Amino acid sequence: MRPSKGARLALGAHFTLVLAFLYLPIAVLVGLSFNASGAPTAWGGFSTKWYGAVLEDGDILRAARNTLVVAICSTVIATVLGTLFAYGTERARRRRGLLDGVMFVPMVVPDIVLAIALLSFFNLVVVEQWNLELGLWSVVLSHAVFSIAFVAAIVRTRFANLDFATIEASRDLGATELQTFVRITLPAIAPGVVAGALIAFTLSLDEFVIAFFTAGSEVTFPIQVYSMIRFGVTPEINAIATLVIVVSAALLLASLGIRRDKEPT
Repeated sequence: MRPSKGARLALGAHFTLVLAFLYLPIAVLVGLSFNASGAPTAWGGFSTKWYGAVLEDGDILRAARNTLVVAICSTVIATVLGTLFAYGTERARRRRGLLDGVMFVPMVVPDIVLAIALLSFFNLVVVEQWNLELGLWSVVLSHAVFSIAFVAAIVRTRFANLDFATIEASRDLGATELQTFVRITLPAIAPGVVAGALIAFTLSLDEFVIAFFTAGSEVTFPIQVYSMIRFGVTPEINAIATLVIVVSAALLLASLGIRRDKEPT
């Protein structure tokens, strides 16, 4: 039965309220980033000067560079290990349940718990035993641990559509397992690998809690923003938030687009 006109109106109103609740604050933030007066309550005209101020701030640029280095390095590690983990779980069908449980632990554990666990590990094993100080390297490893599960989960979706008969044929024709993986398996799952890498890169860019615990004296972009916002929301904060939203949304849309374009019809 089709819903009545009143029910459709009620559902439409509910849907509109949900969208407004989710996206209206973001729209206000983006609008205030172009407010010439810098006041949160009075519009002083359209201006992009706050974006110029952000791009001229040395501390912000240094933190952004650190975040970019961390994101690239952790993405490479997470993509390689996550892809291999997904491949291994597909091959080990008898132990898939156990391996799935291990894989999804970093995804379900709260960030604060994972951050404390990683900090304790680094202090006990690395700092005390090897006399190394926490820095960008510890953030890279921490973000890689956090992102591996997401990469593996995305790559696993490509294995669901993979014709394993081609892999068996390759082995029967004399190709080694490495040659089969490089020439047959990897090209088939490449869209999932790229999508997983984009997701890992996005997660690393936006991640704050784990970086805050494991960065030591180094400052990443989210940590820099946190140190600025403690003294109040400024127009520069609004401009920074808008830039982060644009970059994150672009990466997520690119990831979804790659997966959708390569889906078999």
